Amino acid sequence: MPQLTHAQTPTIQISVINESTVLTDAEVTPVVSALQKQVTNDFGPVWGTAAQLTIIPKGTQPPTGSWWLVMLDDSDQANALGYHDLTTEGLPIGKVFVASDLKAGTSWTVTASHELLEMLGDPNINLTVFVQNSNTAGTLYAYEVCDACEDDSVGYEIDNILLSDFVYPAWFESFRTEGSTQFDRMNKIQIPLHLLAGGYIGTFNVNSGSGWQQQTADRRPANLLHRGSVGTRRERRGIPHELWINSLPQKKIAGNAQKYRQLLETIQQRREAA
Repeated sequence: MPQLTHAQTPTIQISVINESTVLTDAEVTPVVSALQKQVTNDFGPVWGTAAQLTIIPKGTQPPTGSWWLVMLDDSDQANALGYHDLTTEGLPIGKVFVASDLKAGTSWTVTASHELLEMLGDPNINLTVFVQNSNTAGTLYAYEVCDACEDDSVGYEIDNILLSDFVYPAWFESFRTEGSTQFDRMNKIQIPLHLLAGGYIGTFNVNSGSGWQQQTADRRPANLLHRGSVGTRRERRGIPHELWINSLPQKKIAGNAQKYRQLLETIQQRREAA
């Protein structure tokens, strides 16, 4: 069977769904435009992928066959509404926990960029690179394209929207020498498998039996942020794929979202009356 060239790569349809209570669709629209430019002009030519992003109006069903990028408040809301590990069709889904970012003082637009690019780079969350340290030892590195340089401080702007830096394929190639090629979009990394400040990467020591671990730039144990909330890519990587759960149908999610917002309003009213 003939191989597809980059020019022939099918365009992935991405449905952008805003169910966050802290973002309006008007706030999401310019971000989606910037993300489209990032995928088309920066990420796609390097990684050989193409995607078309479309905002899905509330109450509208995402097109059949599309992948989802969902804006949510936090993982609790994701569970309440029924957004799980895959779309209703068993296709890739990325989640952006906007309220969690705002509480942490980090940029939700960087997170949206991060989740989108990593979903395009490793949609099934199962790709790894094996670095063999000896005849009987080695380490698997998760094929995550933004983790190593994910900090807001090393991001870049498109149309005044802050987006995530991302690594190039050479970052995973341990034979590369220092400065021999470009390792990330912002050219901050000079050697393979290097982590910038605030960066991390999932590793699996094949000899230790300890499962997936998060290696951080400062070599300290990972904190709760690096562990990842329920439903994130980091959390899903450690779960057998047969245990992943499909999302509820969009109509059901919309109904759950209405109930969720009503509950939030009731809680707020009770607080104001107390």
